Amino acid sequence: MKLDDIRSMEQRLGEIDEELCSPRTLKNPSLIRSLTEERAGLARILDTVREIREIGSSLEEMRQFTGDEDQELASMASGEIPLLENRLAALEHRMKTLLIPPDPNDRRDVIIEIRSGTGGEEAALFAADVYRMYTNYAQKMGWSHEVFSSSESERGGFKEITFSLRGQGVYSRMKFEAGVHRVQRVPETETSGRIHTSACTVAVLPEAEEVEIDINPEELRIDVFRSSGPGGQSVNTTDSAVRITHLPTGLVVSCQDEKSQHKNRMKAMKVLRSRLLALAQEEELSKRAQARKSMVGSGDRSAKIRTYNFPQGRVTDHRIHLSLHSLRDILGGDLDQVIDPLIEAEQERLLAEVSSAGE
Repeated sequence: MKLDDIRSMEQRLGEIDEELCSPRTLKNPSLIRSLTEERAGLARILDTVREIREIGSSLEEMRQFTGDEDQELASMASGEIPLLENRLAALEHRMKTLLIPPDPNDRRDVIIEIRSGTGGEEAALFAADVYRMYTNYAQKMGWSHEVFSSSESERGGFKEITFSLRGQGVYSRMKFEAGVHRVQRVPETETSGRIHTSACTVAVLPEAEEVEIDINPEELRIDVFRSSGPGGQSVNTTDSAVRITHLPTGLVVSCQDEKSQHKNRMKAMKVLRSRLLALAQEEELSKRAQARKSMVGSGDRSAKIRTYNFPQGRVTDHRIHLSLHSLRDILGGDLDQVIDPLIEAEQERLLAEVSSAGE
């Protein structure tokens, strides 16, 4: 890294510290979070730069000692050099990773939509399994979750469910879950013991803030109706459920889980804003179609990303050809063993792009 770059980072670090103390910033929680995360990123880079310099200096000193007349000192230096070289290589790799341009969505909370796909009632039951997997993982990570809307099936599964996850680094990890999740197992209703294949789709939307997406009220059609449960039976005696149609795009959002029409409308608008943000970002990404296809966490809900095979107790992530024989643990919320390798694969891809761009 060039000296000018380091000085610019140190200067920016000082500017952030001043901004964090200003009355204007203290009144803006969103700005505080953004500045704090930027500061943490710069601090990690500068700390790594200092470590590289210190290790480099120690390595140079040890190399000089190898020619010393004191054989014991020379031997000690020779033994120390490989350790320092390995440490230096690890730090340099870490530096390259830290210099990868961050995904601007990584600091956002998410709205997740799970919909049952092929497989009828079994697909709805699997959609409920995936929902529980995510809520268990959220609990493990210390994230909060809130259901926005849901449609239950006759046997307690979900035809679809929309919910939010909020906390530190939610999108940075959950973005890899978008796509088709496939299950292979013997359904409860199957008497012959035949294995069925079902699926559900997962969409992971970065949550949009109200000021980011300007929605013209005249471009919305808002319908209210009575909430319904499995089989279509009414579960509320008032018209509290809300359906919002965004006329320019045709996007439709419904919310009926709250008893208050006002609360359902607020939740539906939150989902609509996030869908519109995702749509705008999709259009931007489509301009770089080739790069998008290579992304591990592209968010393409039509791509089959993972298979959960119950007879073999195996989970396979098709994007990185990863197979793990810990299906119960993963469905129980131990998703780090899948997500961590996906993050590593994405970082390697981005590192390769950065390296090729610098050549």
